[in-house]
Amino acid sequence: MLKVAIVGATGYTGAELLRILLQHPHVRVSALTSRKYEGQPIERVFPALKGRTSLVCESLDFDRVAKEADFAFTAVPHKTAMEVVPEFHQRKKPVVDLSADFRFQDPGVYERWYQPHVCVDLLSSAVYGLPEIHREAIKKARIVGNPGCYPTGAILGLAPLIKQRLVDISQIVIDAKSGVSGAGRDPTIATLYCEVNEGLKAYKVMEHRHGPEIEQELTRLCKEPVHVAFVPHLIPMDRGILTTIYVRLTRREDTKSQLELYSEFYEGEFFVRLCPEGHQPNVADVRGTNFCDIGLKVADDGERAVIISAIDNLVKGASGQAIQNMNLMCGFPESEGLEGVALFP
Repeated sequence: MLKVAIVGATGYTGAELLRILLQHPHVRVSALTSRKYEGQPIERVFPALKGRTSLVCESLDFDRVAKEADFAFTAVPHKTAMEVVPEFHQRKKPVVDLSADFRFQDPGVYERWYQPHVCVDLLSSAVYGLPEIHREAIKKARIVGNPGCYPTGAILGLAPLIKQRLVDISQIVIDAKSGVSGAGRDPTIATLYCEVNEGLKAYKVMEHRHGPEIEQELTRLCKEPVHVAFVPHLIPMDRGILTTIYVRLTRREDTKSQLELYSEFYEGEFFVRLCPEGHQPNVADVRGTNFCDIGLKVADDGERAVIISAIDNLVKGASGQAIQNMNLMCGFPESEGLEGVALFP
């Protein structure tokens, strides 16, 4: 039985990690840390967990937590993670980090969009944790930088076309709409009910820090620089991301041939589901699951295409994908603990 610690257990991603891991047959959650709720039973913080665990939130003492756990998830803010992950790495504990601190290969790109990086030496050891693209490297990794929610939906939506160089890489537009939980659990004016309800707005247009993360991975697939126009939107729902991608094709295609391309690329991928021709994804169909649903349509002229993906931002976009990475790193079946069906209605 793998003993697991969740560092930062009382945010949305920490709580989602715990919810899923409590159902994992090969895992026992052995430690939870929280600065804000230190000393409180986790079931008092999240009453939905009542009767499922007796764990109490504790302060982060690295020696104590490392003694209690074989594996760590760090669900803490950017910058904090780069102070935490090296401590577990030194104690020879594998880590999946849910912040952005270990997602970038180039520290200069990270520092342009976040802040100075204090453990650059570990970046070369970290693997970008998108299993459908980097599975073999993840299996050997000791540090995995879990992808951002927007990049997950965008990269999976574009990967087959980018890999085959079937799109004009200078004309990619990514329009993504996220539920409010993507902003985190700490309250801000922008995410208050009255500020969000009945509204739909774009934010950080062409300057969201998930943009360079998307570009990094598409560039790795394409093997030449890829730049995208990325526009995120906040939509008044709890969870889910619908990503609509507009591309110009480099040769005339049709919808059927493109769906065949995607089917071949994602053959055997349990968590990627393709919609049949004439149907498109709905975030309601992936709510609470680790699935990414993808649909597409090629214009009648054969020169333009729209790709649409749907994920749950807290599961495939965060905690579920982190557990998928843990499964790979620890030799468990990749879908273990993640095979639940979406809630409906």
